[in-house]
Amino acid sequence: MIYLKLIIGITGSTGVIYGIRLLEILKKLEIETYLIMTKWALKCVLLETNYDAKYVQSLSRIFNNNNLAASISSGTHKVNGMIVAPCTMKTMASIANGYDDTLISRAATVTMKESRKLILMPREAPLTAIHLENMLKLSRLGVVIIPPMMEFYTKPKSISDIIDHGIGKCLDQFNIEHNLYDKWN
Repeated sequence: MIYLKLIIGITGSTGVIYGIRLLEILKKLEIETYLIMTKWALKCVLLETNYDAKYVQSLSRIFNNNNLAASISSGTHKVNGMIVAPCTMKTMASIANGYDDTLISRAATVTMKESRKLILMPREAPLTAIHLENMLKLSRLGVVIIPPMMEFYTKPKSISDIIDHGIGKCLDQFNIEHNLYDKWN
């Protein structure tokens, strides 16, 4: 098994379950993670799930989103990449424009400048032209954009199946083996 270290950002958009499930899977796979959560993500955890902040934070090493001096804000802190799940349009705009006002946006910028894989799971609907332009700009810079979209070829039977498919798509980007959904044959 290849030893991986990943930064996980969870922002305050609907869909925080994607970030939580991602952390659960990575912990089970013994992949080291560094978690950054926005204050609104913490509120969404309580609004959208049966979990609390203490549980989510127990899944990873925690960093305060306001601490721009954290080790993960530097390229000298070696990680394999970063996933922001879910990613608000505000955070995406910050990353797309190099406005490193939070640890999540700073860590994402560092991930890009060090040529490491950055995955964003944007959550918003409908999308404006500004949202699409920011996604296109980031995609052209090598950022992988994986909106948590439903698929039906795996015949999902539950919301958990749909969430696992989105998380599996992120894991695929790092060549992390999983059985979260059946692959297309």
